[in-house]
Amino acid sequence: MSLVEYSVDGAVAVITLNRPPVNALSESFAAEIGAAVMKASDDPSVRAAVIHGDPHFAAGADIKGFSAMHAEHTAGKDVEFDPAENLVEAIRAMETAPKPFIAAIKGYALGGGLELSMGADFRVAAEGAKVGQPEINLGLIPGAGGTQRLTRLIGLQKSRELNYTGRHVGAEEALALGIVDRIVPDDEVLDAAKAWAAELAAGPTKAIAAAKRAITEGWGRPIDEAMALEVAEFVGLFFTDDAKEGVAAFVEKRRPDFTGT
Repeated sequence: MSLVEYSVDGAVAVITLNRPPVNALSESFAAEIGAAVMKASDDPSVRAAVIHGDPHFAAGADIKGFSAMHAEHTAGKDVEFDPAENLVEAIRAMETAPKPFIAAIKGYALGGGLELSMGADFRVAAEGAKVGQPEINLGLIPGAGGTQRLTRLIGLQKSRELNYTGRHVGAEEALALGIVDRIVPDDEVLDAAKAWAAELAAGPTKAIAAAKRAITEGWGRPIDEAMALEVAEFVGLFFTDDAKEGVAAFVEKRRPDFTGT
């Protein structure tokens, strides 16, 4: 059984997490997720992607694996330790992909699961979804971006509260905080994410990629550096087919037909 299923619907790639019962994130699982993300990122026919799991998006790390490493360490064995390396790489691959990713969150997105979802550009949550960074309850902190991306999403104080307490956050509060972008009924979350992805896939792919790079790489830089990134991306887009089509459609008062080139 594959831990990650990959399919393409039109111009939208669908990455399905498939490690029952809760999609606990082992290193091998994270490596497969990263491979699927790269496949979607590199395929020129794919212009947007959705990542999801059912009945849970991902309920965090495989704690049994942590326990095994602790036992080996206690026994005096030399344990090589970097349990989040593949997850960090998968998240960063999604974050830097030249196309939009949408996470469809159903059930739990906890710990590494929430961190994985934060690599996506947008998050659609089911009404019954629960998110959070509960690592503190293990005597740990997040290791794949939970202290960093969550702070960027919701601000310093709320990130402190969620990381210090490890509490689970329901969908409505997650929306109010800015952790998720939309809420839909539980049985509609995947379809809603795919529909949103299809809308984005019909847009000017190179311009969306440029906006994504400018926002992601400009965040936190001095304004002059950030503006230099934006201007460079604008100039690079100006003579693309989609820019020509967009300008022509505006002048001719019609809807543009973007090809992603």
